[in-house]
Amino acid sequence: MHLLAFVAGKTQLMMNSTHELKSVGEGNPEKHEPDENQACSLPPGPACSLLLGPVLDGSTAASRFLHVELELNVHLRRLTFSEPVHYIYNPLEYAWEPHRCFVQRYCRGGQNILFLGMNPGPFGMAQTGVPFGEVNHVRDWLKVTGEVGHPPSEHPKRLIKGLACIQSEVSGARFWGFFRKLCGEPDVFFRHFFVHNLCPLMFMGTTGKNLTPPELVVGEREALLALCDTALCQAVATLGITMVIGIGRVAEQRARRAFSAAGMEVRVEGIMHPSPRNPMANKGWEAVAKAKMEELGILSLLNIQPLARQPLLTNT
Repeated sequence: MHLLAFVAGKTQLMMNSTHELKSVGEGNPEKHEPDENQACSLPPGPACSLLLGPVLDGSTAASRFLHVELELNVHLRRLTFSEPVHYIYNPLEYAWEPHRCFVQRYCRGGQNILFLGMNPGPFGMAQTGVPFGEVNHVRDWLKVTGEVGHPPSEHPKRLIKGLACIQSEVSGARFWGFFRKLCGEPDVFFRHFFVHNLCPLMFMGTTGKNLTPPELVVGEREALLALCDTALCQAVATLGITMVIGIGRVAEQRARRAFSAAGMEVRVEGIMHPSPRNPMANKGWEAVAKAKMEELGILSLLNIQPLARQPLLTNT
């Protein structure tokens, strides 16, 4: 098991080989600065699969998907990141329990459309382990549960509160709120769709400002995304996905690049990102998203009467 986790700037973060998560609220709340010798918990990886019992036995779509993610975690621990990165959060480690709950509950055989985000937001997946995981929707609509731990070091402006976080992520509230209105119950949505982020890591600078993968040093960014591309192709092949819908232009373009390089014939489309930083999304993201889904011929999969008849979805 690799002990070196990440090097962010001059900060080296070490990971032990135990499966122990410190609960939110434990420890010294005043200590947030990186410590060169600070140890943090290791999530259940391939070497710890016995702890998960049948979860990783490959008998279900969820177990195969989780295995792909855990393999990705192993490779990500070998990467190093320099300026402007000072903090790195991986919710697939410290928020593994709710993430696993989400995947086991909703990743099923027969889903052929994947909504793909880029990486976690500070008040969404970083808190809950669920893509676009705005706390209220994760807890109250998706009914996801689980203990959330802490990353190795936390920025004082971006503390992890887990499902007790009171800050709402606008992008996640818009995304899941839209499908909640359309579907009523989660099972209607997950009958045909699943949601995933290309990269599980969140990066921050010294001020706590969120850094997206395009803002990383070029060589470090490409090393990171090459691993994520490979994992995406494995996940898509494992689940039998025939269409990937990138949420935002960056995710869409990355998916196209990944499948082209792998020689995979997967239909890739895009939908506007619901971020409040996007002026167009602030003018009515739900209407834009609904129109795009109708254009793609997939609105009827949510038991919604389309405005006009659309051709059946094909893998072209």
